[in-house]
Amino acid sequence: MSAAGAGEPRVLLLDSFHAAVAAADPLQIVAQHLPPPHAGGRTLVVGAGKAAASMAAAVERAYAGKATLEGLVVTRYAHGLPTGHIRVIEAGHPVPDEAGEQAAADILASVQSLTPQDRLLVLVSGGGSSLLSLPAEGIPMADLKATTRELLRCGAPITEMNIVRKHVSRIQGGRLAQASRAPVTTLIVSDVAGDDPSAIASGPTVADPSTFADALAILRRWGAQVPASVQAHLERGARGEVPETPKPGDALFAQVDNRMIATAHGSLQAAAALFRERGITPVVLGDTVTGEAREVARVYAALVREIRAYNAPFATPVALISGGECTVTLPAGGDAAKARGGRCSEFLLSLAVELDGMPGVHAIAADTDGIDGSEDNAGALADPTTLARAAAAGLPGLRQLDAHDAWGLFDAIGDLVVTGPTRTNVNDYRAILIL
Repeated sequence: MSAAGAGEPRVLLLDSFHAAVAAADPLQIVAQHLPPPHAGGRTLVVGAGKAAASMAAAVERAYAGKATLEGLVVTRYAHGLPTGHIRVIEAGHPVPDEAGEQAAADILASVQSLTPQDRLLVLVSGGGSSLLSLPAEGIPMADLKATTRELLRCGAPITEMNIVRKHVSRIQGGRLAQASRAPVTTLIVSDVAGDDPSAIASGPTVADPSTFADALAILRRWGAQVPASVQAHLERGARGEVPETPKPGDALFAQVDNRMIATAHGSLQAAAALFRERGITPVVLGDTVTGEAREVARVYAALVREIRAYNAPFATPVALISGGECTVTLPAGGDAAKARGGRCSEFLLSLAVELDGMPGVHAIAADTDGIDGSEDNAGALADPTTLARAAAAGLPGLRQLDAHDAWGLFDAIGDLVVTGPTRTNVNDYRAILIL
């Protein structure tokens, strides 16, 4: 198929994003990964994450008439769904709040009440680290909130943030599994680069190879200034005065079955299949792309220029697809209140600035959970006219990029991608279509 026959570029890019999201839809995929219904004892279902409500609904649908269910899952505000037997609580994300703290406490108490004759089903997805927040003894919720905000401000990668979170928690880093006397099955929707189960929602049922010393090193590396209660707890742990999280090889994990049911790689492959069907060669550049969003875009722009100039290393028409999670570091002392958007829109604006209206290049960057950073959009679209249209609206691209207000620019020119909560999360999706 020719480039002209591939269809409207924006429609094609949006279709590819929807294909990526659909591949991780819990309502479609959970049933095939569930264990057989438990005939004796209780079946307790607990969980946390942006996909928690849709996962719980899928469990109820699959086990209808086959098992008696009870339990509680916690998800982000506006991400709930009606359920029959499993309670759904909404709480704060990315900064934890008291609703999440209470839900985590209730979950832990329910798990501690199980017997060896019961079964525990845990539903885990991205966002669970902040939603399942139960601070360690001596750490007020206000201090946990402040720590989360500081790590976000510093631009620490999510995997390193979660190492700190595990070591200031009573439920994460394998501690939920440690609290259960019943066998545990965990279904996991991955939102982290590399799909490390111990990093997703800070691994409540997964052995934790990290240490208190690692957590302290992360704070030093990023220059994070955390409350005294958090610093003191981590230092006591490093001295051996606070028990470590359960480690690989611990006998308690013999009764734990952690199952990865959706990944960024699977979603990228679904998008690639759609491009292929439309006559566009897909090239998957990886599902573990990390780094500062602005700098990652510069690298991608260099590759685009090479393809446009020399039709190599990939011949056009081609779609460059990638996943992972970039970061946006706000300058110290800057006005964070004026920064609007997230890593997807910042990546896309940086790409547009670098390409400066290059013809035949269209792109999308959007978060599969439907929310990119501070606003209510999943991401945005860009094309060769993006900067010119923004300039005509009085919003020079480079100025907006330097102000970390990509949202303001894309909103003004009508190029935001708004889906509402998708109730899943396999990280960011980026596609650059070169015609």
